[in-house]
Amino acid sequence: MDFLNALTAFANFILVPGLAYGSQLALGALGVTLVFGVLRFSNFAHGDTMAFGTAFAILITWWFQSMGIGFGPLPTALLALPFAIAITAALVLATDRVVYRFYRRQKAKPIVLVIVSAGVMFVMNGLVRMIIGTSEKIFADGARMALNPQDFKAWTGLTEPLAIKTTALVSVVVAVICVALLFWFLQKTRTGKSMRAYSDNEDLALLSGINPDKVVAVTWIITAALATIAGTLYGLDKSFRVFVYFGLLLPIFAAAIVGGLGSPLGAIVGGYVIAFSELIVTYAWRKIAGYVLPESWLGDGLYQALSTDYKVAVSFVILIIVLLFKPTGIYGAKT
Repeated sequence: MDFLNALTAFANFILVPGLAYGSQLALGALGVTLVFGVLRFSNFAHGDTMAFGTAFAILITWWFQSMGIGFGPLPTALLALPFAIAITAALVLATDRVVYRFYRRQKAKPIVLVIVSAGVMFVMNGLVRMIIGTSEKIFADGARMALNPQDFKAWTGLTEPLAIKTTALVSVVVAVICVALLFWFLQKTRTGKSMRAYSDNEDLALLSGINPDKVVAVTWIITAALATIAGTLYGLDKSFRVFVYFGLLLPIFAAAIVGGLGSPLGAIVGGYVIAFSELIVTYAWRKIAGYVLPESWLGDGLYQALSTDYKVAVSFVILIIVLLFKPTGIYGAKT
């Protein structure tokens, strides 16, 4: 019974949060890796693109709520997502036309585009702050729990409850749907195949009659959709603060690099690697250890490698290790 309690505690504090957070990071990393694979630069504005999309998802959610529109036990923000995606897509397409296209036509080096994207990042950050402010925004509604901890204890007879938040379950389900649709699009549709061909060999793709402007536009639209969905899911699961999304840029890039920049599958794997690594290193394991070890062995320690304040350091260390020993990432994509 103690082993089952330990397993339940592990699921409660590591497995379920890791799956939810990993899903959010995976969607964010997919956007980064698509831009890198097709447009060949690292987009530092991606975190603030997530913040921009989430800001409009919040505003539209509030509008729906004011009119009495809801989504039953699910968050109303899911209904707002298509509108927020459209607005975000319009912004990134406009940004590409006004900013990135000039440098693309000049055949600028990738480092130039990286610096330009950093400038876009600061502009977008300021824009989001003007639109929605800097204070914390909590916009989750619907049923709070997909699995009530008291119901779980009554069903199982265990002393350790298992609580699954609706937002965590929604994060995983929506991420699975988005990933399945993305892979279907890239593998089965003509436009998706054109994007893959353009990514593999730009010159040969152009000789084959592929329209580069269409490929670029579709890439930005998909990136906007992934960024808005990832940001909204993260905001639902935690809360929305503009500067938090700026901080998410490091774990998202770490996830993309760990998996292999340019590899969509690598971005997904990298997202879960980073999420679980952060949770495992910063979790205080005393509670779980108390179920499987004699109390006399435990002492006074929390069995916590790092405080949660240093969670971002885990992503940074993993990023450095990967860049030092396997810079191409797990799936060996181009660097």
